[in-house]
Amino acid sequence: MRAMPDCLWIDASHGAAGDMLLGSLLDAGASLDVVREALARLSIEPVELTVEPVRRHGLRASLASIRTSASQVDRNIDDVLSVISAAGLAGPVGDFASAVFRGLARAEARVHGADESTIGFHEVGALDAIGDVVGCAAALHSLGMLARGAHVVVSTVAVGAGSSRSAHGQLPVPVPAVVELLAAAGAPVTSGGARRELCTPTGAALLTGIADDWGDCPAMTLASAGVGAGLADDPGHANVTRVLVGHATGRPGWNEQDLNVMESTVDDLEPRLLPGLLDELHRAGALDAWSAPVSMRRGRPGQLITALVAPADTDAVFAALVRHSPTLGARVYPVARRSLSRDQITVRLDGIDVAVKRGWLGEQVVTVQPEFADVARAAEVLGIAQRVALQRAADEARQHAGDRPLRD
Repeated sequence: MRAMPDCLWIDASHGAAGDMLLGSLLDAGASLDVVREALARLSIEPVELTVEPVRRHGLRASLASIRTSASQVDRNIDDVLSVISAAGLAGPVGDFASAVFRGLARAEARVHGADESTIGFHEVGALDAIGDVVGCAAALHSLGMLARGAHVVVSTVAVGAGSSRSAHGQLPVPVPAVVELLAAAGAPVTSGGARRELCTPTGAALLTGIADDWGDCPAMTLASAGVGAGLADDPGHANVTRVLVGHATGRPGWNEQDLNVMESTVDDLEPRLLPGLLDELHRAGALDAWSAPVSMRRGRPGQLITALVAPADTDAVFAALVRHSPTLGARVYPVARRSLSRDQITVRLDGIDVAVKRGWLGEQVVTVQPEFADVARAAEVLGIAQRVALQRAADEARQHAGDRPLRD
């Protein structure tokens, strides 16, 4: 009997939403019974999953629909996490679903300048979003993609353009929570050529929660493929998310990606504008951006502005650079990046949850990095030094030998 697949590519070049990803995973062979059983465990208003074949621009796809009754319950992050915890889901399923909602809460808190515990989820906390996230978690687990060593790559994400109506009123597209999630993960993005929302906050949280890496389809022996449909055809392209599932081939234990380095030296940039410039480069698609002091002609002090960029996003990042700095040009040259596969787990320090990122070299954890905000909160609650809490969280993460709940 052949081993479970260990490689997944998510094609989000036409956008992504929770129901679209769920439909694509089911279409690729995830167990519908497993997903429905997970949804049935949720102690909330009834949640029903239906899957039906549809066509998008002449292409067959699966439309997954989470149907719920109208809810009068307002839920914050603690409420949602309690629902997931009480469901008794398989360990990786519950961990991944919880991590996705923590990522959403963190993004919303940053966007609104509020504490995570006070965030009311509005659209993303609605019953259908809980169903989408738990359903995707169960589907990923069914396909073996929450197992340690699984490799998940996500393409450039189409986010859309224009504006969208939300609980906060009319918002620009991509909406702020989507921007926050994708920027924090260093995800490559594009508008996708549509004047509407192509990537939802739930979709962005799922993609950033599962991705080891971003880019083109990795080398694999293909086992199955799936196409999940959105609710409408776009004039220019099919409204779908696609996945390819298979067995990774030729992996050296780390990820490799061809990128561009863009750099420019400036000596007339107002220092107070520098943080905003780096933020703008990230928003334009830079995977990373930084500055370093340099000495220029005649000993003038200056700044070397550098961005790491996917080839498809080079033009957009250059446009941001010249709009938000006084430079007249930049040097662009290719570079190969190697990166560890990463996941995120949650460890508990005397009952306090601390998220910890881990870096894997093949089957070995070689680095752990606790989320410092969680460490600081745990230290304050427990009355211990932050350095002690930091060390305890790192030690717990190194000892964790279970399946691979991914990062939020």
